[in-house]
Amino acid sequence: MAGTMIQPAPKTSRWLRRGALLALVVLLAAVFVWQPVAVLTAIATAALRLRGIESRYVQLGPYRIHYFAGGDGEPLVLVHGLGSSALDFAFLMPGLAGKHRVYALDLLGYGKSDRPDVDYSVTLQTGILRQFLDAQSLARADLAGLSMGGWIALDLTAQSPERVRRLVLLDSAGMKFTPTFDVRLLSPYTMADMHALDKLLTPHPWRVPAFITRDVLRGLRGEDWVIQRTVANMMTGRELMDGKLAGVTMPVLLVWGKQDVLTPLTVAEKMRREMPQSLLVLLDGCGHIAPIECHDRVLAEIQPFLDANPPLKAGVLQK
Repeated sequence: MAGTMIQPAPKTSRWLRRGALLALVVLLAAVFVWQPVAVLTAIATAALRLRGIESRYVQLGPYRIHYFAGGDGEPLVLVHGLGSSALDFAFLMPGLAGKHRVYALDLLGYGKSDRPDVDYSVTLQTGILRQFLDAQSLARADLAGLSMGGWIALDLTAQSPERVRRLVLLDSAGMKFTPTFDVRLLSPYTMADMHALDKLLTPHPWRVPAFITRDVLRGLRGEDWVIQRTVANMMTGRELMDGKLAGVTMPVLLVWGKQDVLTPLTVAEKMRREMPQSLLVLLDGCGHIAPIECHDRVLAEIQPFLDANPPLKAGVLQK
């Protein structure tokens, strides 16, 4: 009715709304402190979704495998490292999806994929990767792998070079070398172990709040048997790639953190010798997890390599 004045909300109602909002904030903070890794994972997944990269599942034989997919263009499949997940590539995927159809899978036993009672060998994971390519109808794709993921990508490429257009190996494992660290740290049990592992992963360890580190440890304890079986298979040496790379003749990019301790430069140099067509880029100031801590610099190397026609020249670059 004309002339009717809108009455202000009673003070009690305003205080109830403010109280409800405060309670929600407190609840969210409590959930973050209680399960910070789950919250951070959900945030990263949501951020990827906003960039058009979706979380999906695919059935590979008896196993349910989780993966991310997004973008348009030439297919590019990303393979993560030991004890981690496809979110290793959370910083790289949006940039790569601008020109590529990007896939990043959680390997068997990791992330949101199934954890069956199997040996978790590189051979098994190579088979999972091959089945994943088949399930996505990818007769030929670009592959990129980090650490153990590089080993798996290299193994598939050596066996089936016709399926790989270009190969990117990021601080990759797979060649014989003598570790200068205690391999038991790859499956940490204590806060001290986590701090020691951080120093192996990066020359610039992050100051992670203790409650987050404790939650990471809780998660790793649920996966430590998977990691231990993986490492046990690796340590036998049966699956090493030394002397097996004659068929890997497509363009190869090796991106290495110059301060990498876990897979030192001797591994990169061996790969360069066995794949003379490869380009090795050394990133000063970066360690084993260069795609995370130096993701902008890594992206700046991967994209031109994948796009170059003709391929970039072989050699060694220090940056």
